[in-house]
Amino acid sequence: MIMPAAKGPLYKVAFRRRRENRTDYTKRLGQIKAATPRLVVRASNKGLRAQIIAFDAVGDKVLAQAVSSELETFGWLPQANTPTAYLTGMMAGARAKKAGVKEFHIDIGMATASVGRILFAAGLGAKAAGLETELDENMVAADRLNGSHISNYAKEMKEKDPSRFGKHFARYAAKNIDVTALPALFEKTKQKAASG
Repeated sequence: MIMPAAKGPLYKVAFRRRRENRTDYTKRLGQIKAATPRLVVRASNKGLRAQIIAFDAVGDKVLAQAVSSELETFGWLPQANTPTAYLTGMMAGARAKKAGVKEFHIDIGMATASVGRILFAAGLGAKAAGLETELDENMVAADRLNGSHISNYAKEMKEKDPSRFGKHFARYAAKNIDVTALPALFEKTKQKAASG
């Protein structure tokens, strides 16, 4: 975002994080006033991070967190997709529950809130771990949470273009993961993630 040049006596320079498009202070004030911990979800091209954070005047306190790369220890290939986000949110939620957290509200930062975003899948994962939230179950389609959409796409590609399938899903093959049976692997990983 390009900010206009500072001109005139009434011009007010925005805070640095706002100028960098990293923090919406109006939204942040509303989250602080909510007085419940927030599930901060941030995604990159390679993975996802979910943290349960409580406001403190001295500085925010991280009560629990999970990173998608931790799922690799459970046999899951962590990527920036819906099932990975759900499992990461579930891990963070399970850890937060152990730390005494009972409820949360979701914080997706400067991301656009649209139905189907993987950020909301992380929130649904934390909700499935036993935390209370106002997050609606319809924010992400149920059939996408377990990776069946990826599995169906892989099956279709394997039939139509096997060489493209081999290249496209090479990371799964390198980890000896059958991408066409992803929902079954999801259920196994979900049980492990639920324990935190």
